[in-house]
Amino acid sequence: MALRRLMLACAAVALSAVSLTTQAQAPIVIKFSHVVAPDTPKGKGAQRFKELVEQRTGGKVKVEVYPNSQLYKDKEEMEALQLGSVQMLAPSLAKFGPLGVKEFEVFDLPFLFKDTEAFRAVTEGQVGADLFKKLEPKGIKGLAYWDNGFHIMSANKPLHNVADFKGLKMRIQSSKVLDAQMRALGAIPQVMAFSELYQALQTGVVDGTEGVPSNFYTQKIYEVQKHMTLSNHGHLAYAVIVNRKFWDGLPADIRTQLEGAIKDATVYANAIASTENGRALESIKASGRVTLYTPTPAEINEWKKALMPVHKEMEGRVGKATIEAAYKAAGFVAPK
Repeated sequence: MALRRLMLACAAVALSAVSLTTQAQAPIVIKFSHVVAPDTPKGKGAQRFKELVEQRTGGKVKVEVYPNSQLYKDKEEMEALQLGSVQMLAPSLAKFGPLGVKEFEVFDLPFLFKDTEAFRAVTEGQVGADLFKKLEPKGIKGLAYWDNGFHIMSANKPLHNVADFKGLKMRIQSSKVLDAQMRALGAIPQVMAFSELYQALQTGVVDGTEGVPSNFYTQKIYEVQKHMTLSNHGHLAYAVIVNRKFWDGLPADIRTQLEGAIKDATVYANAIASTENGRALESIKASGRVTLYTPTPAEINEWKKALMPVHKEMEGRVGKATIEAAYKAAGFVAPK
């Protein structure tokens, strides 16, 4: 009997050792959730990050990418990250205002960035770094900014002048700045999840929207809109963020490898954004379903003058100091 007990005890120890070894070898899983299609700059950036991480860590880390709101919609994903249900997101910068970090809404100010270089000067400089620090008390760590180019407008009627917007129901992300922007143009802003946009346009729940060409193409917005105006009035960008507790709990060597992977994935995602948007516009044009319009300098100046009061109005919300710092970094010049 004593021998039997000894054998059972030895077996239990052996099984425990096997279990511990198995646990030690189990990969760290990162769930990376986002709301757009896999074949967009953000979707491809997430996939590149996955490939780099799994390759460089030798399989010690596994990245599971969930595109197209498979796990969570726009409003749900931030809470899921804070709770640890997912580890990584790449939300648009407008998503941080509802979280309480209103300074991020500076990126929504219309016509703030004259070109991509102006945008990068803000995100890659002190302004971008300071904004990421403001996320840390929310349990979030900012890893990188991903660029996705300039917004255009769409509707089922031509949008050339400010007066053309009057009374139109225009879909926006949840942002007080974007709300004020549409109201300044005479439109009626409608906050709506990106995943619901196509059907809403198809059924007339909303009349139009703003967005980047790559998203318009991959989500087939051109099927349910007749006109697009190449206004470049706003800019779409994302912040790659991670659950801070999860990040701080990673082994130092793994964290270093992830930092390298996100840096290289960022270079890749930013590089393809312009190309992808250009191709998307060509494909939309080739479909023959949409009339593309490039506003004249005079028309753009009219839009700018109508929208400049939004900048002033938002000083109390976004913060005058944040706006002025962004102006300086971006080389912003107000319309005359």
